[in-house]
Amino acid sequence: MGDVAKDLTSGTIGGVAQLIVGHPFDTIKVKLQSQPAPLPGQPPKYAGAMDAVKQTLAAEGPRGLYKGMGAPLATVAAFNAVLFTVRGQMEALLRSEPGATLTVGQQVICGAGAGVAVSFLACPTELIKCSRLQAQSVLADSASAGVAVKYGGPMDVARHVLRSEGGVRGLFKGMVPTLAREVPGNAVVFGVYEALKQYMAGGPDTSKLGRGSFIVAGGLAGAAFWLTVYPTDVIKSVIQVDDYKNPKYTGSINAFRRIFASESLKGLYKGFGPAMARSIPANAACFLAYEVTRSSLG
Repeated sequence: MGDVAKDLTSGTIGGVAQLIVGHPFDTIKVKLQSQPAPLPGQPPKYAGAMDAVKQTLAAEGPRGLYKGMGAPLATVAAFNAVLFTVRGQMEALLRSEPGATLTVGQQVICGAGAGVAVSFLACPTELIKCSRLQAQSVLADSASAGVAVKYGGPMDVARHVLRSEGGVRGLFKGMVPTLAREVPGNAVVFGVYEALKQYMAGGPDTSKLGRGSFIVAGGLAGAAFWLTVYPTDVIKSVIQVDDYKNPKYTGSINAFRRIFASESLKGLYKGFGPAMARSIPANAACFLAYEVTRSSLG
């Protein structure tokens, strides 16, 4: 089996592991991010992450936490397949000789390159998942949303966007903040992951590390991702949820300014708790599944 096939297979399995562990946290994150600002004197719809979990379970049962998982199950697997394959190809380009260990700096470059590639997958998928399917239950309850569009599922959202929101361009709404999240975010993820592995191994040879090390390094690398790019993700979410016909924001900078003006720094970190709580176990699962699969393929 060639290196590309190994990276594709391992990345896919890593992606599935990541989604199963992480999707419920992601649903709560999007609900918190996309809830409308409360009217003066009114409490917000959700008091916090635990309240959002309780309300979701009460209204929809455990299935509510896995809402919108159909589209990402196919795409998170593809997403990680692309991420790890492009990174693998960039590693091959940067290696001085076959089998040479890359420096942390070189892994940062590989991560950034992989981030560019996955943005083209992430943007339309997340538009369908986050903005529409997960957020519609919040938007439907808000008076400010007017008549909320109800979607039957991922394909229904895609059809609606293609038909009435600018065709293919509509599916790539939020591409700028997606790139601004994925490129630096993945540079940090792979840099931190490699740095931690080399630290735990006591040198550049990380081949003897056990599964516990992959779990720790993967989990902390995932945390580093959100610490670096969380406000960008909030901006991406609000732009993708924004009404096509009467947009609230003219673009990413405008969204940043307006959120900061009305809710200060807190507004840019809405849903940070569940994002962090999700990222650590989900990325630990992803990197562990990737490494175990990769080594079992030889």
